[in-house]
Amino acid sequence: MTTSTTAESPAAAPLVDLQALVVAVRRRRRFWCCLALLGLLAGAAAAVLRPAPPSAVTTVLVAHQADSPNDPGTLIRTDAALLQTVGIAGAALKAVGSAEKPTDFLQDYGSLGLTNNLLQITVKARTEADAVARAKALADAFVADHVRRINETADAEAKSLLEQRDRLQKELDQVNKDIGSTPQQSGAQASARLEALFASRAELTSRIADFGRRAAEAHVGTPRLVAGTQIVDAPHAVPQSPARTAATDAAIGLVLGLVVGLTVSAVGAVVADRPVLRRDIAAHLGASVLAELRRVPRRRAGRWQLPRTRTARTRLTTTLARAVRGSADPVSLLDLGSARSTGAIALDLAAALAEDGPVVVVDGLPGRQLAKRRPAPGGPTVVRGERAEEAPPGERRIGVGSVAPGTAWTDLRHLGARTVLVVRAGHGSAAWLHTVARQLADQRIPVIGVVLIDPDPRDRTDGTLWDRPHTVTRGRYQRPAPPNGAGRGRAGRTGRTTTWTTRVPDSDQEVR
Repeated sequence: MTTSTTAESPAAAPLVDLQALVVAVRRRRRFWCCLALLGLLAGAAAAVLRPAPPSAVTTVLVAHQADSPNDPGTLIRTDAALLQTVGIAGAALKAVGSAEKPTDFLQDYGSLGLTNNLLQITVKARTEADAVARAKALADAFVADHVRRINETADAEAKSLLEQRDRLQKELDQVNKDIGSTPQQSGAQASARLEALFASRAELTSRIADFGRRAAEAHVGTPRLVAGTQIVDAPHAVPQSPARTAATDAAIGLVLGLVVGLTVSAVGAVVADRPVLRRDIAAHLGASVLAELRRVPRRRAGRWQLPRTRTARTRLTTTLARAVRGSADPVSLLDLGSARSTGAIALDLAAALAEDGPVVVVDGLPGRQLAKRRPAPGGPTVVRGERAEEAPPGERRIGVGSVAPGTAWTDLRHLGARTVLVVRAGHGSAAWLHTVARQLADQRIPVIGVVLIDPDPRDRTDGTLWDRPHTVTRGRYQRPAPPNGAGRGRAGRTGRTTTWTTRVPDSDQEVR
């Protein structure tokens, strides 16, 4: 496994670590999968418990006076909006003899513009026959309203033109009267006045004829528009498939549940700020990750899983025993989020160290989970934390405790002078990991390393710290300097202290 630096400057840290966010959301897959399944079931149940009411559909061809190939659909959208009016709804209800309120009927039908001149109307009712009847009455009411508006528009235009013609006719009559009352006199002034009157009479006569012609043509296109507005698809019931409806609603519920689950998981991961990557946990605790292990299940696994589990735990025990040997100081395993796994690791480690001499396991876990167990034949001796002083002298002690919220920090020193943190990925927040590291430094308990429980299987980040001691540098702790320049060379020039990470997979593959 390659190593990299985990001590990054705060300025280089991103606001949101996308890799950690993706891992945190993936670790909560049970939550959003349950929400997606709940949405699926809710959609299917809604389709079964509240089936869609019977509906009918019809299509109306609408002719417009201002039809244009370049129309973006404004006219047909206007027709669809006019269909959703109380007047048309009331006329349709009156045609079918229903006492329902028009405002309530507006909620039972809708329209859709298929093209610039095709309007599709969908109506829902209690029965298919009622839906077909209401669709027919609604289409007829719309056609009648459209024809009425066309005729009223043509009549209004013709009336306006005729009024203009009558006004000009009055002016023409006055001009003719002026011409008849003008004496027939010679002279340039009289001739000019008569010439102006005759010119005005000619212009007025031309305009009157034009207005009369336009008034007559105002109704010319009306019959074409009236004939062009008609029902082209007779109302008919829409066939319904309960299975298809249930599948559609279930798919919609599945998508909505999945989206809600992913959103809640992502927001919760950002707000909770619970590190899940090896590099983040190692950086917050100030200690390297020694090994990884899957969480110990509540029930015994099947036989086919025993070899894999045994291999992983054996590798982890070997790694921890190698780290514990070589010092006479007692060692403790401190749990954060996985007490069952911590107890199992402690018993395995005690069994491995029993080859070198007697071993006593001091149970300081909440609830005394190890002390309550029935001792196995040939297994290590387990005593409670308050009876640790009664252990026979000369025996190696392995303390098991917890650093969860509510921990008595001053009691950790009695469990062991050195410690191995057993941390479940994603259990503790970044602030609490800092608290654990600070309290252990205050108690002068060096951290040998971190055992990561239930890690992300796709985590490829490094958990090895560079340029740091094994404990958090705080207070009076300082790294001893090499005397007389000893240790120079490659390691001496860089001054780096490296703790290698051993990945313990839950499979038979070899550790790289």
